[in-house]
Amino acid sequence: MRTDGTERLSVLILLTNDDGIYAPGLAAMEEELRRWGEVYVVAPATEQSGVGHSITYLTPLTAKEVYEGRRRRGWAVEGSPADCVRLGVAEFCPTRPDLVVSGINCGLNVGINVLYSGTVAAAIEGAFFGITSFAVSLEYDEHARFDEAARLARTVIQQVMERGGEPPRLYNLNIPKAALENRPQLRVVPMDVRHHGERFEKRKDPWGRDYYWTAAVPPPPDSSEETDLSVVRKGYVALSPLDFDMTRRSLLTEMASWRFRLEPNRTEDQ
Repeated sequence: MRTDGTERLSVLILLTNDDGIYAPGLAAMEEELRRWGEVYVVAPATEQSGVGHSITYLTPLTAKEVYEGRRRRGWAVEGSPADCVRLGVAEFCPTRPDLVVSGINCGLNVGINVLYSGTVAAAIEGAFFGITSFAVSLEYDEHARFDEAARLARTVIQQVMERGGEPPRLYNLNIPKAALENRPQLRVVPMDVRHHGERFEKRKDPWGRDYYWTAAVPPPPDSSEETDLSVVRKGYVALSPLDFDMTRRSLLTEMASWRFRLEPNRTEDQ
């Protein structure tokens, strides 16, 4: 937090997404976050859905300033969502952001889709920098009500930020369409880690060659534990605290006693 020229608390927010800088979900989130703080938009020039946590390092990253009338909207980056956060923190934000928000994504990011999501990857990148970060997604609808979803997301983010805590904190927020119909309710839940059934539709192109269209099938409902997938099916907003440390710590102590036999380097035998 910092104090601006009007002596009020202002939050410096880096906003990105994976649907591209012209996506309506990003515009709605930007407008809503500007009611609260200073927003810097750094987003992909084109849609980057499903790219996960890829970064660009074999080719240069190009970024172009984007304007809306005379107002600078932000920077369009020819790269991934994670690239946008790295570049935004290092180059475009005047100081280190207080918060990174990624979204609003058009489509939920629940279950194992979290691992494939460019939206979530951007939030993870923010957490890498030690900045509290949120990924925000809205259930797909051709006429999605992004303005209402943005208002709901901002209120959740503000309440989480007000509670403080040692950064970085990383959160995944998913909003089903049903939550925008009536008085929304929120559940704090883990991500569903059950594997989605993979199904491919085999088709022919005009030249007779085979191609495949993926169609992931979500796992059936599981009553043993509430998860992000189960609560959004019931119409609740799902908030999941995440972590990027993938170490299976329960195995570290057990594996410390293992004795591995390694073959000697061949050069040592000569």
